[in-house]
Amino acid sequence: MIIVRSPLRISLGGGGTDLPSYYRNHGGFLIAAAIDKYVYITLHQTFIQEIIIKYSKLERVTDIQHIEHPIIREVLKYMDLPLPHLEITSMADIPAGTGLGSSGSFTTALLKALHTLKKNLIHPRELAEEACHIELNLLKEPIGKQDQYIAAFGGLTCFKFQPNEQVEAWPLKIDQDTLYSLEDNLLLFFTGYSRAASIILQEQDQKTHTKDNDMIDNLHFIKDIGFKSKEALIKGDLSEFANLMNVHWQYKKQRSQRMSNPEIDEWYQIALQNGALGGKMIGAGGGGFLMFYAHDKVQLRQAMRKIGLPEVRFRFDFSGTQVIAQS
Repeated sequence: MIIVRSPLRISLGGGGTDLPSYYRNHGGFLIAAAIDKYVYITLHQTFIQEIIIKYSKLERVTDIQHIEHPIIREVLKYMDLPLPHLEITSMADIPAGTGLGSSGSFTTALLKALHTLKKNLIHPRELAEEACHIELNLLKEPIGKQDQYIAAFGGLTCFKFQPNEQVEAWPLKIDQDTLYSLEDNLLLFFTGYSRAASIILQEQDQKTHTKDNDMIDNLHFIKDIGFKSKEALIKGDLSEFANLMNVHWQYKKQRSQRMSNPEIDEWYQIALQNGALGGKMIGAGGGGFLMFYAHDKVQLRQAMRKIGLPEVRFRFDFSGTQVIAQS
């Protein structure tokens, strides 16, 4: 039995510049933070030669090619397991389609579990690169690279995506007081909407590929906000960081009509009038979680509870994807 967990994530600035259609021409930059909400993968070797897969569905096959779940199928093919006798189970603290990078976390967790089964040591960078290869190259998903990298590395991490496909990663250097204040005052509220991120990201991807000037200028601006957010956090200026979140959200909404809706806009304004200094929607947009930096957490929580938005409390995760049990 092998159990692996992989953290979900929030973006702190520069999100959207990690898509190949942008960084291959202009380079990307963002800051992401892993949180203590996880995707779990368990592996158990079966007596009979078959593959049993349990997620929201149950699959039982004798040939990898017959697996319906695309990530599991491609990962097992990639790992080249001879005649697998495997039971694979997936669980998650937060459902998919909510903007916290669950697909990347799932892929890194499954790869880590299978490398552990094969007794391979793998560095977080290699793990992230393999997960990106599965999702971007083999499955052709129109997504970026931040989810796989932050899931593998954990922590509060800066990523620079180079046109030559190299990814630089380094920890965000902030002092303990700033770290604690950031962790205490960032609040997540679930909108009740789930969506497939690929639908919204595909629009961005297509416009960037066709060199749509408005889209490219928007992403240039978002990347600059990523650098400014980094400087604000290093200085410990959390009010400026919160203001940059607001600016980021206004520009992010310009990328797609699907990014928001009147109800989300109304909730956002209610938050700003009730204790939030700044905020934005996490992930590709269109649903999932609203994140706010609060100067009055009690007032904000009361206002969000009144309009029916549940809060998910979290702490930062500094472990990344790891094996938590093996027997």
